[in-house]
Amino acid sequence: MNFRLIVVSLLALSLMACGSKQETQTAKVNDPNIVELPAEMAKGITVMKVGDAEIRDLLRIPGSIQVDEQRMARIGAPVTGRISDIDVVLGQHVKRGQVLATVNSTELAQNQLAYIKALQQISLQSKAVDRAKALLDADVIAPAELQKRESELSGAKADLIAARNQLMVLGMSQANIDKLSRSAQMDTFSNINARIAGTVISRKINLGQVVQPADELFVVADLSTVWAVAEVPEHQIDLIEKGQEVDIEIPAIYEKPIKGKLIFVGDVVNPETRTVTVRSEILNNKQEIKPDMLVSMLVLSKPTKKLSVPAQAIVRENDKNYVFVQIAPNKYRLREVTTDEEYQGNVAVINGLSAGETIIVEGAFHVNNERKRKELE
Repeated sequence: MNFRLIVVSLLALSLMACGSKQETQTAKVNDPNIVELPAEMAKGITVMKVGDAEIRDLLRIPGSIQVDEQRMARIGAPVTGRISDIDVVLGQHVKRGQVLATVNSTELAQNQLAYIKALQQISLQSKAVDRAKALLDADVIAPAELQKRESELSGAKADLIAARNQLMVLGMSQANIDKLSRSAQMDTFSNINARIAGTVISRKINLGQVVQPADELFVVADLSTVWAVAEVPEHQIDLIEKGQEVDIEIPAIYEKPIKGKLIFVGDVVNPETRTVTVRSEILNNKQEIKPDMLVSMLVLSKPTKKLSVPAQAIVRENDKNYVFVQIAPNKYRLREVTTDEEYQGNVAVINGLSAGETIIVEGAFHVNNERKRKELE
């Protein structure tokens, strides 16, 4: 009885195994992703083994237009005083040395008075030295008295130099100081002058306002050259380097990107945004580009070795990417792959392929049409 059961069981298992094998073979034959090429069609395709290639990622970094800090001057009043006149408006182009505003200052008057007194002391001490020399020649005073007078004259000269330097610090020109020396007439008005030629991009000043040297009253910038500044996430900073070429998109005014180079890559990470500052220089002779305009900086990363395939090997279907992988002579399977950036005709493959596998490069489109045709039969 047991022997019969064993025989029946073995026959049943054998039949099941044969059925499973037949089903597997049928599944293989009917697999819609497998295509076997006729000899003539196989001659029209090109295959290659998958390997690594140098790929550069395209980084799109948001940023903005900023003033070139090397072409910008923050201007304040040279003395403490009250604004009596304003000569420029926001956005006006000014020349180097042009008067921007005028300050009425008692501080300037006090320093001018100190200069006049120092000048008078020079005259008095010079006469004292001359008189001492005459008395020494007449043997009326000792040589020490003459030395004392000469020392006092040297001190007066030092005071005059200090007073003159202070007036120059307060904004007086050498010509005005010379005029003060001749006339001894004080002028309480001091000019606020442009230190560079450019455009007034900031004006924080009103008539009657009391100002001090520490106050920023004007910002003048030369806008013939501006900066495109962007913040690169710290995990991508190793992909870029100073001197790389970049494309700068300014959607507000240009349809095509502007070519440039990275002139600066920051050395520190912003602890709040976890980004590193990069910038590029842009010529702006027509001054169409305005500070604070939004930009996108397109940067190609440094080349890195990645598993990749030629772009023509990719078959696009149902919003997915596929390649034909060889499984036997003239026999290929359509396999889904996950791709990344494309660079110089090569597409990086993240998932779905291994190095050394053979794929169809040229003719993949026609092979896919052949696969679909057989699927409909």
